[in-house]
Amino acid sequence: MIRLLDLQKEFMLRHIGKGDRVVDFTMGNGHDTEFLSKTVGETGEVYAFDIQATAVESTRAHLAAVGCPENYTLIHDSHHNVEKYVTGPIKGGMFNLGFLPGGDKSITTMRETTMPAVKAAVSMLGKDAILSVAIYPGHEEGDAEGKMVSEYLSTLDRFKYSVAQIKIINSPTSPYFMIVETK
Repeated sequence: MIRLLDLQKEFMLRHIGKGDRVVDFTMGNGHDTEFLSKTVGETGEVYAFDIQATAVESTRAHLAAVGCPENYTLIHDSHHNVEKYVTGPIKGGMFNLGFLPGGDKSITTMRETTMPAVKAAVSMLGKDAILSVAIYPGHEEGDAEGKMVSEYLSTLDRFKYSVAQIKIINSPTSPYFMIVETK
């Protein structure tokens, strides 16, 4: 059985490594932040965003508990403000859209901030870089976000970017993800 989150990380590992600058655009409970932190190592830089203070504190505790190198900056702000905090190109970025696992399900990522964040992320990608966007279509906003992000990514210049969508086609409400790779 395909585990989409594992597959997503496999794609990421083809592009990111020690010393790279990466962004977790939706830190949640810190699992993607942990993955990125351990992958880029002590010489790398990780920036992680969330609008919920509980997510920031949960992530801070999680990263300390699992022994991540102190190469991360946790930012209590919306991901659409990424360019205020991160300068220069990034080698990778991850979005895990939806709501905070175990948190208030009425607080979700929203199209109004997701779209500017995705556009900023694409513009920040350096050479041989990758962006992953996980979509959760099982709720109304998640379905709308997925359609909007897919529509935008389909307009990217195919000579500069390779865009793919990985999805379980016989389970329409299951999560899926899109990747953008720079050429």
